Amino acid sequence: MNVYFDNAATTMPCPEAVWAVNEALSECWGNPSAAYLSGRRAAEKLRNARESVAAAIGCKAGEVYFTSGGTESGNWAIRAAARLGRHKGRRIITSAAEHDAVRKTCEALAAEGWDVVFLKPDKAGRVSTEAVSKALTDDTALISLMLVNNETGAVNPIAEISELIREKSPSALLHVDAVQGLLKVPFTPKKLGADLVSVSSHKIHGPKGAGALYIREGLRLVGLLTGGGQEGSIRPGTEAMPNIMGFGAAAEAGRLGFRENASRISGIKDLVIELLREKVPGFLINGEPDAPHILNISLPGYRSEVLMNYLDAAGIAVSRSSACKRGARSHVLEAMGLPASVMDGAIRVSFSRYSTEEEARYFAEKLSEAAASLRTARR
Repeated sequence: MNVYFDNAATTMPCPEAVWAVNEALSECWGNPSAAYLSGRRAAEKLRNARESVAAAIGCKAGEVYFTSGGTESGNWAIRAAARLGRHKGRRIITSAAEHDAVRKTCEALAAEGWDVVFLKPDKAGRVSTEAVSKALTDDTALISLMLVNNETGAVNPIAEISELIREKSPSALLHVDAVQGLLKVPFTPKKLGADLVSVSSHKIHGPKGAGALYIREGLRLVGLLTGGGQEGSIRPGTEAMPNIMGFGAAAEAGRLGFRENASRISGIKDLVIELLREKVPGFLINGEPDAPHILNISLPGYRSEVLMNYLDAAGIAVSRSSACKRGARSHVLEAMGLPASVMDGAIRVSFSRYSTEEEARYFAEKLSEAAASLRTARR
C-alpha cells in the first residue's frame, strides 16, 4: 500500500488543475499580452484565474499579483515593504519559526543593517501577542508572521496582533505568510488586518511554479523585477499560463469544497492521533496542531531518519521537517525549546482531502511496527 502523508510539502494536483494545465498547453497557449484573438482568449483565462484565486483568498481580483510561488511572494513582500518603510524606521519583527523563505530573507536584511527581531514561539508553537507587543517600537517598518506554521500546524493569532500593531505602530506594514493557511483555515486579508499575504499553488492541489501575493488596495509596492507591463508592471514577465490556469482551477475547486474538505482532513488527523495513542506508547505531539492538515509527532529516543526509512520501505511518505530543510534538524522545534531527544525523533505527518481512513490505520500500524522493531534492535 502506498500512503502519501507529506501534503505540507506538496499536494497531488487535482483533476480540475490537470485539465486546466492541459487546456493551457494544447488550446490556450497564446500570449495574454497580445491583441489578436488567441492573445485575447489567453487574457480572459488569466482574468478568470485571478478572480478564482482572489475568491479563495477573500479579496478583490485587482489585489492579486501572480508570482512563481510562495518563496518569491514572501521575498517580494518583505523586501518591498522594507524599502517602502525605510524612512519610517529600520525595525523588522518576525519569528524564529518562520519558513526559510521569510527567515532567510530577514536574515539577509539584518546583514544589510536592518534591526531584525526574531521572536521565539511558545511551547504550543505560536507567537504570542505579548511577544509582539514587547518588540514593537515607533520605528517598526514591517511585521512578517506566518498564519499556519508549516511544521507544527500551530495557528498564530494574526488578527489580534494586527489590532495591536494598529494601536502601537500604525504606520508599520503586516505581511502574512498564508501558504499553509489557504483553503485550510478560514481567513481573509481584511479580517487578518494584513497589508500583504503570500500564497502558493502546489499546497492546494495546483501545479508547482505558481503563487500569488495579495497587495492591499492603495499600497504602492515596488517590484523585485523590471521589464514589461505584466501584473500591473510590478511583476513583469510573460505569465506562466499553464501554472496560473492550474492554480485558478485548484483554487476554485478548493473554495467550493472548503468546509467539507477541512472537516474531512481534520477527521483523518484526529483518527491518526487516536490510533497512535493506542498503538505507540510514549509518542508525543509537538506543539498544537490547530490547522486540520499538519501533525508533528515525536518518538523520543528514536531517530527521525530511521523511522522515515522504515516507513518509506512500507510505502509511506512522511517528512522530518520542512521539505526545504533537506534532513537538517527543524529550526522550528529548536525555537520552541524542545529537548534534543524530542527533536531528533520528530516526524511531520500531513494530510489532504485525498487522505483516507484506511491510510491512517496503515500508517499507525507501520509506525507501531517500526517502534517495536527498532526498540528490539537497540537491545
